[in-house]
Amino acid sequence: MKIVLTGTGTSQGIPVIGCHCEVCRSTDPKDKRLRTAAFIQEGETHLAIDAGPDFRQQMLSLAIDHLDALVLTHEHNDHVAGLDDIRPFNFRQGQPLKVYALPRVAEDLKHRFAYIFSEHPYPGAPQIDLIEITPYQEHQVGEITFNPFLVKHGSVDILALNLKRLCYITDANQIPAESEIFLEGCQTLILNALHHRNHHSHFNLEQAIKVVERYRIPHAYFIHISHHMGLHKQINEELPTGIELGYDGQIIRF
Repeated sequence: MKIVLTGTGTSQGIPVIGCHCEVCRSTDPKDKRLRTAAFIQEGETHLAIDAGPDFRQQMLSLAIDHLDALVLTHEHNDHVAGLDDIRPFNFRQGQPLKVYALPRVAEDLKHRFAYIFSEHPYPGAPQIDLIEITPYQEHQVGEITFNPFLVKHGSVDILALNLKRLCYITDANQIPAESEIFLEGCQTLILNALHHRNHHSHFNLEQAIKVVERYRIPHAYFIHISHHMGLHKQINEELPTGIELGYDGQIIRF
């Protein structure tokens, strides 16, 4: 099984429009960050996590020609705005795409993308089989088995995924007690780390490091990174052993 970090940036991406900081001006490809998302493959099964504004570009960059399912962690724009771009998969595969989401998120999608869920959708509209996901229950998509659990993004519950010995957490600042079991024994953690300052709904760098250390996780990759974090090369050299900043296109095998 492998996971590809198709995007590792915040809701603005990097470079940020109109910004002239050293990160946004950097020529290092690892300082160019699309909105946070990921792609998982096991055997012939393809699963995407989130479909933000850069979804089309992310799928093209990996030359993905089929998709079995999409998991949406929550309803914020940088995680769902690219939902319309699933249409090529509908056309190629000749069927609706399975989209997993919390009930709250499913209702939001029905309002935000009303034309998709219309009783009489126009020809060519995205075709979605919307599946309300149940946290803490094992789910199966083809050859991929995953356990969804909840973390806190400020006051909002969002989905995190446990895939055997890897956990994927985006947009979080708190891990509830009932979800801690999924981090115990985790060998690889993909976790958000916004920047150095405190934030009301995201782990900062120091807090993210403490999460890794608390659960004694051997390998960690930080995502959902702001341009305020600093240059990839510089920050990476300062991180504890086993922890690194993720970057767009990074492949993690587990």
